[in-house]
Amino acid sequence: MPAAALIAFGASLGSGLHFDDYAIPDAVFASPRGWLEIWSLRQTRPLTFLSFWLNGPNPLALHAVNLLLHLAAVWLAFECLRRLLPERAALIAAAIFAAHPLQAEAVDYIWGRSIVLAALFCFASLLAWITDRRWIAVVLFALALLAKEEAAAFPLVLLWIDRKHDRSKIALMLGLSLAAGLRVVYALAVTPGAPAGAQAGISPWHYFLVQGVVLWRYLRLFVVPVGFTIDPQIAIPALWIGLAGWVAILLVPLARPLGKTRWWLMAGIVLLLPSSSVFPAADLAADRRMYLPMFAFAAALALILERVKWRWAAVAVFAALSIGRTWVWMSDERLWREAVAASPDKVRPKIQLSRDVPPAEAMELLSDARRLAPNDPAVAAETGRVLLASGRPADALQEFGRALALAPGDAMNFNNRGVALSALGQNAAARMDFQRALALDPGLQAARKNLQKLP
Repeated sequence: MPAAALIAFGASLGSGLHFDDYAIPDAVFASPRGWLEIWSLRQTRPLTFLSFWLNGPNPLALHAVNLLLHLAAVWLAFECLRRLLPERAALIAAAIFAAHPLQAEAVDYIWGRSIVLAALFCFASLLAWITDRRWIAVVLFALALLAKEEAAAFPLVLLWIDRKHDRSKIALMLGLSLAAGLRVVYALAVTPGAPAGAQAGISPWHYFLVQGVVLWRYLRLFVVPVGFTIDPQIAIPALWIGLAGWVAILLVPLARPLGKTRWWLMAGIVLLLPSSSVFPAADLAADRRMYLPMFAFAAALALILERVKWRWAAVAVFAALSIGRTWVWMSDERLWREAVAASPDKVRPKIQLSRDVPPAEAMELLSDARRLAPNDPAVAAETGRVLLASGRPADALQEFGRALALAPGDAMNFNNRGVALSALGQNAAARMDFQRALALDPGLQAARKNLQKLP
């Protein structure tokens, strides 16, 4: 199994930073409070951030740790599976978990480490549980929640894996899940621009309806793993479609011909519920959310494949497709070109791709993005960046001013306008903008460095 994982994702060691990965240096290493900031109440995933802090900012080192964590998770998953499934099925399930292309986003994307780390501790907790080390299992589950709160449903899976369960310890674990959820609610409430909760831009009810479609997307990618994108285009479905999707997803595991497979399918769905139910997130779907549930879905598929002769051919196909996904993830341009093609009516892929193409193409992408979202401050800010890089600071100043008018509470917009003012020789005005940016966000290192550069 580790060999399959290395074949599938080993090339990620040659990759760089992507998307939110670029925020890791400022979020982890540049805070005035240093590593103490990791343990603030506003930080919902302190163990993940601690791993970043210990890892250092080098992309190779960050990707190497991601890969090592995946290998460790694969090993622990197999140790659990061989105690819960027939030997052949356990081997197949572990290989699927190790090499399925749905795992690529969690492994190849540095920011996806949180769910890999949470899954690793969940598997360690499960192994401790089924070997009658219950208190150790509780502690390991607490560590999983400190890595990522999406592990919250894990105790529910223990309820049916171990019918002679210890109710008091299960209750304690569910209490820890509730505490982790409350901490997330608090952190999102006090963090401006948070990408989830009330600031996600979608109501809990609409998010619930969307997940009735998204869950089927995950299952389709699990069975037929083609058509991936980092930024899928998903619309809020009609009421009947969303509800029908939920009804169908809950009925599938009840089909009697599936036998024991149906219980593993239900376990996978349960593990998805923290991220795919009513708690809204700006990203309506993300492949990395399947990393932990893949443990159960892989077991379900393995119970089917162990009966057919071409079972290892299926695993080989998964590994080959994962090599292709990792190749895409090795290039920002490839990653976002794929997203633009898959989601032509989304603004974010166009903004992201504009950062990796020549100025003329970037301006075309941003013009198209402005047509789709004329009042999006991110489009104006990115247009200003391209103009500034093209030696047109006066035009860039106008765009940065527009971005600031649309989002006056965004510290980066003040920083950007300050950069344009500085390029035009208006240092006093630039100084004021950098100071305003730092007043809004004291940890914004770009503004601090720009302020220091002024004469």
